[in-house]
Amino acid sequence: MSFVTTLPGPAGRATPRSHAGAAGLFATLRLWRSRARERAELARFSERELHDIGISHSDALQEINKPFWRP
Repeated sequence: MSFVTTLPGPAGRATPRSHAGAAGLFATLRLWRSRARERAELARFSERELHDIGISHSDALQEINKPFWRP
């Protein structure tokens, strides 16, 4: 996935697209930050809390150990 989109510019060189690319970048950064926060919160859950929401300890560990950029 490419986060910076480009358009042909003078002499065929690519120039960054300003607003659309920036909006997409900021949306991606917000998503990544949200995932990191949610996974950090999940890491603080007790066994009882995990059981209450229907997640096993191993499933929680698998989710917690994912990098923030992976869904």
